Amino acid sequence: MKKVLGTIAMVSMMTAGLGIISQPACAKEDLSKVNVNGAGASFPYPLYSKWAYKFNELTGMKLNYQSIGSGGGIAQIKAKTVDFGASDAPLKHEDLEQNGLIQFPMIMGGVVPVVNFQAAGLKEAGSLKLSNELLADIFLGKVAMWNDEKIKSLNPSIDLPALEITVVHRSDGSGTTWIFTNFLMKVSEEWKEKVGTGSAVSWPVGIGSKGNEGVANYVKRVDGSIGYVEYAYAVQNKLTYVTLKNQAGNYVNPSIESFQAAAANADWENSPGYYVVLTDQPGENSWPITGASFIIVHKEQANKELVQAMLTFFDWCYRNGQTMATELDYVPIPSNVVEMVEKTWSENIVVGGKSVWPKK
Repeated sequence: MKKVLGTIAMVSMMTAGLGIISQPACAKEDLSKVNVNGAGASFPYPLYSKWAYKFNELTGMKLNYQSIGSGGGIAQIKAKTVDFGASDAPLKHEDLEQNGLIQFPMIMGGVVPVVNFQAAGLKEAGSLKLSNELLADIFLGKVAMWNDEKIKSLNPSIDLPALEITVVHRSDGSGTTWIFTNFLMKVSEEWKEKVGTGSAVSWPVGIGSKGNEGVANYVKRVDGSIGYVEYAYAVQNKLTYVTLKNQAGNYVNPSIESFQAAAANADWENSPGYYVVLTDQPGENSWPITGASFIIVHKEQANKELVQAMLTFFDWCYRNGQTMATELDYVPIPSNVVEMVEKTWSENIVVGGKSVWPKK
């Protein structure tokens, strides 16, 4: 990889346990003086933390990312209190234009319903089936017991307990909630009419908890609970995720392959502001609650050194962070989309009217 960024030239190569990794020349002298601050979505937090740690080892640059939810990330970037915001709920093109912002996809992954059945001894992930309509009915409060006939008919081999369902949802403004409710709106007319979609909604039932971390921890503690989290949180917390029916009528498990299958239909090139929604996508093996996570930055920047360092980090993540992404069960952004994104940087991000990211 070679890019000239003012005094920062991407020319040296090194081996760092992940194959050949590009490192900015004179990184210790140049990037170690830079502190980049971001905030927002908890969906990609495990990966952003890992990328930031590795990039700091290579360059000395410090990146502080606060997992405060997509709503908080959007609010902070609009208020210019952070250098970048992160959101799983993409902003519409008009909103971006009105606030002098651009957004671009950084990673893709899946949101998964997770359950706790200590009383029934159900621990095997994917052993419980739920239809789309049934999942919506549970979060609407219409199905309130785990031994309800609707659940039993789909799971005849499981001895479902006479246990009340405890619904756990996000209490903060959340892109994970936006993805989840966007899916429920598409598969349930009642959900569409009564609740709708958003980063924060009026939940018919349930208990709120902050962040993917909070929902995961609550479900882990409470017998009979069901919540929704980003897939990495389900895996890391050893939570039991459910099998869902996709648009093709097949029951599928969440996995890197089923996320990729859903993402295969994404039309980034013809989507203004990269506004792409990946829920309820067609495909035999598509996971129905797939989504992208976005970075949001201002077009007009004041600090050339900082914005060049920040974009160098994002470029490095795209080109050298794929292995780390897949290890944490995220789907990397395709290389052709990366080229589109970096062209967007060149054409839109400026300091004093001059582009800070050179065209190829």
